[in-house]
Amino acid sequence: MKNVLLIKEIYIEAFRNLGHAFVKSYFRAFSWFCIASYIIMLYAFAFRVSTGFAFD
Repeated sequence: MKNVLLIKEIYIEAFRNLGHAFVKSYFRAFSWFCIASYIIMLYAFAFRVSTGFAFD
């Protein structure tokens, strides 16, 4: 739980004094896109490992 709170605090601090509202919303959307892409990549890797895919 401590790690989740630390990540939340880092996320909030990163966008605190960023500047223009458009820039803030763009970077916020981009960060969520990156997090979603990373989760999809982890899921795909776990699926391949669990089904016995041969990594040659």
